[in-house]
Amino acid sequence: MEKETIQVRYISDKIERLRAIGGKSDWIDLRSAEDVTLRKGEYALISLGIAVRLPEGYEAHIVPRSSTFQNFGIIQTNHQGVIDNSYSGNDDIWKMPVLAVRDTQIRTGDRICQFRIMKKQPELVFEEVDHLSGENRGGFGSTGVR
Repeated sequence: MEKETIQVRYISDKIERLRAIGGKSDWIDLRSAEDVTLRKGEYALISLGIAVRLPEGYEAHIVPRSSTFQNFGIIQTNHQGVIDNSYSGNDDIWKMPVLAVRDTQIRTGDRICQFRIMKKQPELVFEEVDHLSGENRGGFGSTGVR
């Protein structure tokens, strides 16, 4: 399998270094680089303590870990963060925008989200047509009916 090199600048020396979890997942855990106390309904941009230079032609997708809501009572407000490879400056620090659904405390080093890199979408050309050749599946929301 081909390997890609990703340059990482650690803003915080209090977080664990990025590492792949061999054989378990191709997502990489990200940690809070600060202590954050939130009351129910409060919003915060939590620093993940890194700035990254992604390979040309790639972007990073950031999502909560499966345990984030249960453990911390927060939801990621943009549901999935997308970081373009042009966001690669020394001070382009990755953050996670969150909303607290209960009073909560997040500590430095807590694993709150994860990321993976994906190839950018190719340039698309849109062709307008009067009819599509695919079979109708029943419209939006019909999945599972058939």
